[in-house]
Amino acid sequence: MDLFAELCYCLLTPQTNAHACDEAVRRLRSEGQLLRGSEKSFLPYLRRVRFHHHKAHYLAEARRTFTGKDGLSVREALAPFSNPQDRREWLVDHVLGLGYKEASHFLRNVGAGEGLAILDRHILRSLLRYGILLRPLPTLTPKRYLRVEAKMQQFAKGVAIPIDELDLLWWSEGTGEIFK
Repeated sequence: MDLFAELCYCLLTPQTNAHACDEAVRRLRSEGQLLRGSEKSFLPYLRRVRFHHHKAHYLAEARRTFTGKDGLSVREALAPFSNPQDRREWLVDHVLGLGYKEASHFLRNVGAGEGLAILDRHILRSLLRYGILLRPLPTLTPKRYLRVEAKMQQFAKGVAIPIDELDLLWWSEGTGEIFK
């Protein structure tokens, strides 16, 4: 259940305050809604989450994706994958609403995403500031995400800071806090 709750948190975070998403998942979880609730019953909990109708649908679909004959198990679904990149690819391909950033975020938060970058606006600004990116990117397509991540990995290696720690540092500089 903890892995699923964290996945739900990451599904809610795009374009929404992290604290609002955390609070929504905590309430959904404490009231049993993550396991039993319907898409419609999620809505009152997601009022502070942008695109809450879409994201309620994503939560319901994610629960269906990870529910098998033995119940809900994210761990079981990810067990066949030995490296973070393969786990992330599977998540992006199989979980509606989960892109590279959110899948990387989820895997890092549960200790299974070593070497993956969480490329959000704070990280992209830092990549520009340090000359790793030469111009702002209009969008981060999957192909572009992987290219930028590779550039960040090279930079991280060059300054001898693990990419996980570097993007946390840059994120905390951009937000003024360390949170999830």
